[in-house]
Amino acid sequence: MQEEIKKLFVPGRLCLFGEHSDWAGGYRRDDKSIVPGYCIAIGTDQGIYASVNPHPDMFIIRSGNFDGREIGTQEFKMDEEELLKSAKEGGFFSYCAGVAYYILKDHKVKGLSISNTINLPMKRGLSSSAAICVLTARAFNVIYNLGLSKRDEMEYAYKGEILTGSECGRMDQVCAYGGVPVFLTFDGDNMDVEEIQPSNTIYMVIVDLKKGKNTRKILSDLNHYFTNKSGTIRDNLRFALGEANREIAFKAKKAIEEGDTEQLGKLMIEAQRNFDRYVIPACPEELTAPLLHSTLSHPDIQDLIWGGKGVGSQGDGCAQFVAKGIEERNELMKRLCNMGLQPYELTIKKCG
Repeated sequence: MQEEIKKLFVPGRLCLFGEHSDWAGGYRRDDKSIVPGYCIAIGTDQGIYASVNPHPDMFIIRSGNFDGREIGTQEFKMDEEELLKSAKEGGFFSYCAGVAYYILKDHKVKGLSISNTINLPMKRGLSSSAAICVLTARAFNVIYNLGLSKRDEMEYAYKGEILTGSECGRMDQVCAYGGVPVFLTFDGDNMDVEEIQPSNTIYMVIVDLKKGKNTRKILSDLNHYFTNKSGTIRDNLRFALGEANREIAFKAKKAIEEGDTEQLGKLMIEAQRNFDRYVIPACPEELTAPLLHSTLSHPDIQDLIWGGKGVGSQGDGCAQFVAKGIEERNELMKRLCNMGLQPYELTIKKCG
């Protein structure tokens, strides 16, 4: 009898507000003077589509892009030692191995075959690595009826990614919640998740700037200064990711609930201004991001947007914009294409 194939989709993750607040708030486990981290995130319209089915003794992943290009295929024995070794070797498939290692350790499952297609920009601050990790956890959960909640899937995805040596925070795995905007609070090792109920549809655009950035360096440099005992850069960084971020995050939550897109755009401009002033000095090589800033301020698009800001760890990866409406969103995408950039739709849907 042929095994039933399950179809899954996991989106990328867009941080609307509060980038870096997850790992910053995590330091409260040792220092209660640090302000908790707050962020608002949502799953993207793009992501990873997969067909999954059980395998008797192997973990097999086949990945490709929507344009038909193959990313690669990797096969692992369902063995804790091999999965652990593969996770620590690095590379795209190491994330999957890390998640499978923890799943096998806790649940003693058999193998799995995943064939996936990705239409999510990779290494652009949209958590493609977190998406593949959540997908892996969800695939094991669905195939072997593990009874994992979304929070459980997020935890396995997080631990699997950390095992590879990544310094990601806990924000990225919120892609498990799909297209529902969520308000996250990070207090030491605790994370609270509150779903936000938008009263109006919000039309946004994510734009791939088509230029690389070094996320590992950004995270390394920011963590270095954040944990310094003293210094202007440390104090400014803690203010930006602490008090300043808290004020903007709560205002943005209210704006989304009220469907106030103009206020949401203004808050993005304010958040970017704070980031530029207080955070860039901690990693100027990556965060000065001339392409990001020239795109945000480009005169040809200002009549179509309420505001915009950087994405993820920031840098020249992606930008995001709040459009004034659906027609303005469509025109914005055309103009961004004419600028040689790659735009993607994001729609925050009205509740109900």
